[in-house]
Amino acid sequence: MNVMDAIMTRRNVKLFKPDPVAREKVLEWLQAAAYAPNHRMTEPWEILWIGPETRAQIPHKNNFGGAPVLLAVLSTPGSTPVDRDEHYAAVSCFLQNFMLAAHAEGVGTGWSSAGLSEKVRELLGVEPGTEVVGLIPVGYPEVTPAPKDRAPITAKLKELP
Repeated sequence: MNVMDAIMTRRNVKLFKPDPVAREKVLEWLQAAAYAPNHRMTEPWEILWIGPETRAQIPHKNNFGGAPVLLAVLSTPGSTPVDRDEHYAAVSCFLQNFMLAAHAEGVGTGWSSAGLSEKVRELLGVEPGTEVVGLIPVGYPEVTPAPKDRAPITAKLKELP
């Protein structure tokens, strides 16, 4: 799958098959994701592989669609507000890379903000100043959502003199 196809066909998956995803593949996609742009090579991402005991304690409306793998992706604190924002942006790029790498091999992902709650932060042992960018379910899609319309990019484009 070429990059344009991966970008245009990736979806936020809500329902997964119970089939396992090889840990080695997830690690391979995470390693590829680490090639995301990041200012001064800070590599500000941390990944938590959430096991079944911890997962059972995370409140979520549908248990992350039954995905066999659940990751929490964190952004490390920055020493200034600008550093913090740059870290968060880099981790978002990291996540997009991960999702595209998985999608290219037929594996779906989602992106949940459930990790923003104080209860989940505490459960995951997230230190103050560290941000939970997302909880990411990973697995083979049971259902692949239809694409949603996007605004034409020209509606978002402003040209300056």
